[in-house]
Amino acid sequence: MMRKQERIAAAMACMALALTGCSGGASGTGTQQSTGNGQQASSNAPITVAIWDSGQQAGIEEIIADYTAATGNKAEVQVVTWDQYWTLLEAGATGGDLPDVFWMHSNEAERYMRNGILMDLTDRIAASDKLEMEKFPEDIRNLYQYEGKTYAIPKDVDTIALWYNRTMFDEAGLSYPDETWTWDDYYEAAVALTKEDGSQYGTAMSPSNNQDGWMNIVYSMGGSVISEDKKSSGFDDPNTIKAMEFVDKLVKDGMPAAAVMAENANDVMLSSGKIAMLPLGSWMVAPLKDNAYVVENCSVAVLPKDAETGRRISIYNGLGWAVSANTENPEAAWQLVEWFGSKDGQTRQAELGVSMSAYEGVSDGWKNSTDAFDLQPYLDMREDIVFRPYSSSTVTWENKITEDLKEAWNGNSTMSDVCAVITQDMNEILAAE
Repeated sequence: MMRKQERIAAAMACMALALTGCSGGASGTGTQQSTGNGQQASSNAPITVAIWDSGQQAGIEEIIADYTAATGNKAEVQVVTWDQYWTLLEAGATGGDLPDVFWMHSNEAERYMRNGILMDLTDRIAASDKLEMEKFPEDIRNLYQYEGKTYAIPKDVDTIALWYNRTMFDEAGLSYPDETWTWDDYYEAAVALTKEDGSQYGTAMSPSNNQDGWMNIVYSMGGSVISEDKKSSGFDDPNTIKAMEFVDKLVKDGMPAAAVMAENANDVMLSSGKIAMLPLGSWMVAPLKDNAYVVENCSVAVLPKDAETGRRISIYNGLGWAVSANTENPEAAWQLVEWFGSKDGQTRQAELGVSMSAYEGVSDGWKNSTDAFDLQPYLDMREDIVFRPYSSSTVTWENKITEDLKEAWNGNSTMSDVCAVITQDMNEILAAE
């Protein structure tokens, strides 16, 4: 029978080729092996660690090397794309072959906690001399708690900032974005930077660009996506409708055609000189700092503010390090997530440029991890933040919003009508929770 890490690696390899059609190599329950005397033997195999961002892999492996040197325990990082990642976890949760340690996200956290898929870390955290949970943002701590128990250690915090192409601004004779910019300034610049021949556009934003796109505009303009009690949609709020109609103007006047954006990732269009401005999450710094075109031509600024509310809001989120409830080596897996969440581990993560850390006061190390860009705007955006909207069925209503918004992006319906449809769809989904 395959060892657990071999089964997971095989599953990941199959997913890299296709989400279906993988045969063989998936047998076994993933349970601990019996010693023959009723005792359960701890596996000596390396801890399997699953992530979805290849840009963070090298830095995480360096932190794991520190962990291995200190504990003697080994771990292997395996990277799959975002969509395949959740397919992998879904299959693992059903078949028992989950990775030992993996990232958890606000979209899925409650469902995984509620169904007993994640190890309860509460008592281990209380006994730890390495973790200081009060140093992590309350929103992120609360995200990974369910019925008074904690199921993940905060990993990072992310904010959104504005990337812009200095060369394109210079050619157009426009001043660079700065802290005085409003979203109206952003719109005017997007129009001015869009060329009629289609060779260049002011910006890009797809319906699925929520945290790193239209959500920031919605909350800056006083709207919301979901009510505070998570029971109703915010898309019938006049401020939300106003913000989304502003987004609609951007789509029509300063962006590539919807079909172009559907086929080309926004960051690829930025790095190939097709667009002049792009809101991006701090998680994108790792790959962009290795892109020669972006390093030569682009800089980072804070997001615009709303002229009426005066607010410059970044939607933010934070991943968590979770452990499979059925891991064959619970102690080593726990020690690894404890290591990642310690002050030293969080400091190392920042200094290696992996991501901004969740631990209070160490993200200056992330800002100073590269001289390719001034990353201070990402830290400045923490001054007015809204936690990424979520509920227990986030994925369901988020996917429905994306599908509904395509009708406006494609010009098949007005944005106000689409907001009404989203309100109805979301309310039906939330009522079923």
